This record gives sequence, structure tokens and C-alpha cells, in this order.
Amino acid sequence: MHQVALVVDDSMLIRHTVCRFLEDRGFAVESATNGLDALEMLKTIAPDIIITDLQMPKMDGYQFMDVLKSRPETAQIPIVVLSARQYSVDGKLASNSQHVIYKDIEIEIQLQRVLESILPP
Repeated sequence: MHQVALVVDDSMLIRHTVCRFLEDRGFAVESATNGLDALEMLKTIAPDIIITDLQMPKMDGYQFMDVLKSRPETAQIPIVVLSARQYSVDGKLASNSQHVIYKDIEIEIQLQRVLESILPP
């Protein structure tokens, strides 16, 4: 059985990079361009991990994580945040996500470390 990942980012390049990385490691991957679309997808999929951007149209990553944490069916799903370096990691972000990956550094190396810590083989 494949593990399922949901990647939420409005950047096509970032989505492609993260999705390809996860698919190469055996994940079934779904993606959305904003939090609202991702919430709609969560009605039909149950991901093992969610990787989300913070700055997105319609519903940003902070709002998306607030909704996830408020719902019993999604509250326990590990969340990884994709962030541009200039956004500081504040208390709210730290309480809603397990890990932050910075887009301006080797994303794939960071993703590998995060996956090993969240979803051990």
C-alpha cells in the first residue's frame, strides 16, 4: 500500500519538484494550488503527510493549517511547511507544523531528512 502525500503550493515549479521527489520514493501524490482546493481534496483522500506553502491565494497556509488542526479527522496528519527564507518561523507556525523546509536551499535534501524523521522506513 502506497503512502499518500498532499502537496499544496501555488508555484508550479515547487509542486513539480516536491511531487517528483515523493513519487520517486513510492508515494502516491496529490497536489493543490491553495488551501481551499486542498480542503476539498481531503474529502476524498486521507494523506499520510501534508506539505504546504504559506503564501497562497484564496486560503494561505496558516489558515489551511488552522482548519486541519481543528478537525479530528485531519488533526494528526504530519504537516511540513514550505517557506521562503525571509518569513520567520513564528510561534503559530511552530505549533501547527512539525517541520519547515526553505525553498531557497536544497529542497530535496531537506525533504529526505523530514521524511526520515516523520515517516521512518
